[in-house]
Amino acid sequence: MQVFFESIQSIIPIIVIIILGFILEKCGWFADSFGANLSRLIMNVALPASIFISVMKYLTLDKLVELSSGLIYTFAAFIIGYVIAFLTVKLFKVRPGRRGTMINTFVNANTIFIGLPLNIALFGESSLPYFLIYYITNTISTWTLGVYLMTSDSKTGGSSKAAKFNWRNLLPAPLVGFLVALVFLFLRIPLPAFASSTLTYIGNIVTPLSLIYIGIVLAKAGLNTITLDKDTIITLIGRFVLGPVVMVGILFLIAKGMNVVEYKTFVVQSAAPALAVLPILASQGDGDVEFSTNVVTLSTILFVVVVPIVVTLLG
Repeated sequence: MQVFFESIQSIIPIIVIIILGFILEKCGWFADSFGANLSRLIMNVALPASIFISVMKYLTLDKLVELSSGLIYTFAAFIIGYVIAFLTVKLFKVRPGRRGTMINTFVNANTIFIGLPLNIALFGESSLPYFLIYYITNTISTWTLGVYLMTSDSKTGGSSKAAKFNWRNLLPAPLVGFLVALVFLFLRIPLPAFASSTLTYIGNIVTPLSLIYIGIVLAKAGLNTITLDKDTIITLIGRFVLGPVVMVGILFLIAKGMNVVEYKTFVVQSAAPALAVLPILASQGDGDVEFSTNVVTLSTILFVVVVPIVVTLLG
């Protein structure tokens, strides 16, 4: 019970900042373009700086080699997740337009705007290297098979023309920040003190701004539009139950003796909400945008309840 209350206390600051963003958006403080601009600032400036400086601070070449095994575990969990998701879609005869959203929600998580600040709040910045392993797997999964499933899932049941594959999606700015940091590590390039301080200041804005952004998204989505039908319930069970169960199963079978923080990071990330970009991808493929928006909104709200439970079970 003590662990549960401690996890609740870790979540409270996150909830408060999300509520702040929600209230300010409802009160009309922000222009219509503010949310999009904030997202761009986080993704293209603050987050790459945060990841770069964290890698330089917490990773060494030896640590990097040690962490590489984490990719095996996460990719294994994602592959099994896709298999379960495809079978679920067939079993429950999910209608066209919703299949891509359901499969993506089973497997891929909102690692940036929710997973990252949550991980830092729960386990500290020293957990960032483990988060990066999950982030890499999640990014590759989302922008390869994930985006194909979304953009080729038309409500009409026909095969909508999939969006042209864009290699830039596989190399988003945060991942570029990680790769540049690896170059610095391999070549043993020293980072000047002023550069380290500057990047640290910029990186520190990631968590609060990400949480405010979530509040803005929830306010714009409108809580009164939320519905709970069969497909939504199945999708949420896949995200919050099957996702963590698969990850725990993989780690139990092939990763015994794993670092405790790495273990907890992988499990918590596997229980993060659905990707915020799903409604956009659904619209590109003529999918059910309302269903995608509903899933993203509900999963974002429910994570407040789910995370303390997951953390308590992890001990």
